[in-house]
Amino acid sequence: MGIWTDAFIAPAEPSLLPLESFGRLVVDLARERIVRTPWALIAGELCVNASLNWGSVSGQARWDRPDVGTLLCSEDVPEKYRNPDPPPWGDSHECARLLACGDAILDVLPALQQAPYGLEDVAVVFDCLDFGNRAIVDHFLVEDHRTMLVCFALARPQNRPLSTNDCWAPGGPVHPVRTCIVHTFKHAMEEGPVPAIISVAARHLGSTLISGETWG
Repeated sequence: MGIWTDAFIAPAEPSLLPLESFGRLVVDLARERIVRTPWALIAGELCVNASLNWGSVSGQARWDRPDVGTLLCSEDVPEKYRNPDPPPWGDSHECARLLACGDAILDVLPALQQAPYGLEDVAVVFDCLDFGNRAIVDHFLVEDHRTMLVCFALARPQNRPLSTNDCWAPGGPVHPVRTCIVHTFKHAMEEGPVPAIISVAARHLGSTLISGETWG
């Protein structure tokens, strides 16, 4: 399986973008070939620290292709195997409904208008980064279509560690987030946040951005 990294980008302050601004962020990520569709819109109780490809409901939406309306929940871990530490070191507990999905990026806008934005955690899940974009290719070692990306709009702030292995003991500096971008990867040529993602994020989230990584 190897080591996977979930990287996040968020504003310096844990603010929630207005709905229309969040929609423009999501659309620009696809229009500027940062990500590839299809997209999926989910809402409910989400954990911004859930490992994207390994057990998150975002991952279920991306890999399982459930029907619209399906309730997606974290796997129920037997009590004797549960890790009481906060995520990402411990287990994440999520439960969210798939509200909409599609290939055409502009279709996400009317779907977002019907979402419980600001009342529940909302996320737009993209299949993978767009390796047809030279800026994406140059940053990563190999083309990998497991590199999903998720845009979160959380009802309440959640803390993301700035730099940690999810097998370590909990601790270290964290950053509170509400609107943020999280993407996952296994191999990269360059360290630090992806410049192409930073460029789009700065336009919508502001020029002062915080980034961090969780790996394991």
